[in-house]
Amino acid sequence: MLRSMTGFGRYFLDDGNFSQTWEVRSVNSRFLDLKWRLPSFARSLETLLEKVVRKHAARGRVEISLNLRFIGPNAGAVTFKAEEAEAMLGALKEFSRHQRDDFVINYNALLGIPSLWEEGTLDLEGELGESLIRGLTLALEDWNEARVSEARALERDIAARLLLMREWTSLIEARAPLIKEERFSALNSRLTELLENMDSRLDEGRFLQEITILADKLDVSEELTRLKAQLERLHELLAQGNDAGRRLDFTIQECFREINTCGNKIQDAQLSRVIVDFKNELEKCREQVQNIE
Repeated sequence: MLRSMTGFGRYFLDDGNFSQTWEVRSVNSRFLDLKWRLPSFARSLETLLEKVVRKHAARGRVEISLNLRFIGPNAGAVTFKAEEAEAMLGALKEFSRHQRDDFVINYNALLGIPSLWEEGTLDLEGELGESLIRGLTLALEDWNEARVSEARALERDIAARLLLMREWTSLIEARAPLIKEERFSALNSRLTELLENMDSRLDEGRFLQEITILADKLDVSEELTRLKAQLERLHELLAQGNDAGRRLDFTIQECFREINTCGNKIQDAQLSRVIVDFKNELEKCREQVQNIE
């Protein structure tokens, strides 16, 4: 099924030993562009985690963040540098003595000194690593649900516009031969009038030659055949899904090319308005397709 490139997913787990919160957010992009925000001790898993993401995404700029908190005995993942802290406190104590001030230790202040804390080594190949991969997978599934939901709305919008364009294509197909006949009749009348004023007769051979050239310039049957096929192709791609964004975008470009040619060939006030509306609907479809994976 179709998926939008824009979406948000989240997963939270607290198993008593540690809690993990994954967030996945994305916007449209031509290619798959991954941005990670992981704790430093989990960065060694990035290559493995990227493989997990690629099973769920093909395109888009995807930002993935992990907030991991250790609880109880597992909080030892962070090591306090006691010797450095002791040396620091000793220096401060000596400084206060030299200044003849009382020195009162505020141990809570040590929490705000990053240099005194070090993230320890963790066994990411064991239970923790498996849990993180499972957590990311569930966050990606939540993200994909949001993307599928948005894609359904985009699909309904595009399908409604395709229905309008099919009706307009039928209108152009019905009106084009009438325009051709009107042009032939007008040309015949005009040439006859000019020749009468010049006391000359119409050369039927030359007239038929000019009519043939004009008929070719006004004929849009091939363009309409291709246009109808492209509109049908758009409908099929919407139904198929499966990373159809690029194919939808290419097919819409082909529709633009055919309807532009029709507009250039058919100089008719009524159809000109239809063709302008047709292009507007195509442009709106193209804007929607830019968000489809």
